[in-house]
Amino acid sequence: MTEDSQRNFRSVYYEKVGFRGVEEKKSLEILLKDDRLDIEKLCTFSQRFPLPSMYRALVWKVLLGILPPHHESHAQVMLYRKEQYCDVLHALKVVRCVTEATPQVEVYLRMYQLESGKLPRSPSFPLEPEDEVFLAIAKAVEEMVEDSVDCYWIIRCFVNQLNNKYRESLPQLPKAFEQYLNLEDSRLLSHLKTCSALSKLPYDLWFKRCFAGCLPESSLQRVWDKVVSGSCKILVFVAVEILLTFKIKVMALNSAEKITKFLENIPQDSSDAIVSKAIDLWHKHCGTPVHSA
Repeated sequence: MTEDSQRNFRSVYYEKVGFRGVEEKKSLEILLKDDRLDIEKLCTFSQRFPLPSMYRALVWKVLLGILPPHHESHAQVMLYRKEQYCDVLHALKVVRCVTEATPQVEVYLRMYQLESGKLPRSPSFPLEPEDEVFLAIAKAVEEMVEDSVDCYWIIRCFVNQLNNKYRESLPQLPKAFEQYLNLEDSRLLSHLKTCSALSKLPYDLWFKRCFAGCLPESSLQRVWDKVVSGSCKILVFVAVEILLTFKIKVMALNSAEKITKFLENIPQDSSDAIVSKAIDLWHKHCGTPVHSA
């Protein structure tokens, strides 16, 4: 048996006995031991496999540009990040834009607004739609990351990635959703069209907020592994899989309002299975990146 076939045999065996990811975890640990982290290989790994929770924050910070590829610089760079965090927070306290009673996610929003030159003259000004998106993402990251400095930087860079790298792609996702739903279940798509629901689906929740507030964080972070590492298209397949999973319920609803209301508040107990099937669907239609450790 060759080395590759032995590895494949072990992977299949591990998966069957419930240890899926043992080999993948070892592969990631090898990648993370490099003096200079290979960004391309880390992206490929993240596209192909779920990140082990113990390494997720580190990989995200490297892929989002919070940390440089060179290991020896990590401690120093995080020190600079912490200093910047403290300086911005102090400035907000001086101008009384935040207090000790301000909810943490709102503190992150005000910090982001100050750094991007969009701080409103008064905290009582109504929130813009983009602020609501930021808060939804911040609430999700807060559940995933314990350290407040890491949390802020991941939110900040994740939102910047959506606003910059994916700025032109995100508006195209509703059309892609329609295309792939048609391939998977044309009858379901026809029902949405008959009910005039297609244009009223919760696209902002799905594609602008990246399912923050829709899926529980334990499932959401597996989707965001793909977004952080370069694919916002995974969001389309999560949306498609939600429709396929709840097809019977959706087909029984006969108005756009009822369908949208249900999809905005889907049952949480199916979310892990939905994400797993969505990733399989994504690989089926878009291919599986080849991982080379």
